[in-house]
Amino acid sequence: MRIALLGATGGIGGHLLAWALAAGHEVQALARRPGALAAGPAAGSLTVIQGDALDARAVATVIGGSDAVLSALGPRGARTPSLLAGAAANVVDGMAAAGVRRFIGVSAAGAFITGDPDAGVVIKAILPRIFATPFADVRQMEATIQASGLDWTLVRATRLVNGPGTSRYRVHPDYPPPRGRKIARADVAHFIEGALTGHEWLHGRPALGY
Repeated sequence: MRIALLGATGGIGGHLLAWALAAGHEVQALARRPGALAAGPAAGSLTVIQGDALDARAVATVIGGSDAVLSALGPRGARTPSLLAGAAANVVDGMAAAGVRRFIGVSAAGAFITGDPDAGVVIKAILPRIFATPFADVRQMEATIQASGLDWTLVRATRLVNGPGTSRYRVHPDYPPPRGRKIARADVAHFIEGALTGHEWLHGRPALGY
């Protein structure tokens, strides 16, 4: 499979890149600093396209010829307050032009906490205020992807932590499982790997937590 990967230099993206190459896939990765990525000893092959996710031409180039697009991009707050929304628009256009349909992207469960039936009243009041800008970016990204007509899956991660993956996480539609408030980046990547080859979460918004 030929995979277009955005966010390959990040925590989740790094795990996805390592898995894809070890599994023998061809990866086309978008990176502002191509030197930050190296294929290393792997069965697959890596092509790095220099550019930014807000550069429509670079995004279209990395998507061209792929079978699926994976986005491990995360919000950057004040530095780039509309990164996810802008990248999503470029991805939708690039996929339409290339005739690619499968998209899996990382989202954030916290951006939808006001509708979470298991979240407390206090956290519902505080969290959206603290993260108002990045959460708005996440919601716009999801809206753009869901309106695209693509075969999408939006993976709503809870609080991201570092550490080894366990493969023992819980998955609920739309909102996190009860008391499941964190997830390792490695396990988010693990879930995406399975979703790429399956169809259970097509047009779904799975939320991950321990």
